[in-house]
Amino acid sequence: MNNNFTGMLKVFIDKACRGTKQDVDFIMEHLTSNSSFEMTRFVDYALSKVDSEQGIERIEYYLFNGSLIQRNYACLFLNRICVWKL
Repeated sequence: MNNNFTGMLKVFIDKACRGTKQDVDFIMEHLTSNSSFEMTRFVDYALSKVDSEQGIERIEYYLFNGSLIQRNYACLFLNRICVWKL
């Protein structure tokens, strides 16, 4: 893995651990129809580190207001943390 990707992953993880609205926005902005496979994996991993109430609420926002790929990753995140009731 090259240093650019390694550095970007660290940035994503740091932002995810803070979990502010702006941090989640930064992460989600990297999900586009042109995102590389590596970028989608980084975003997916970073989102898994979000545990603040503000961050989770912002991910919920993307479930209904994001692009198709952003909605997909928001749904995946919310499913992983068992938000859905049976």
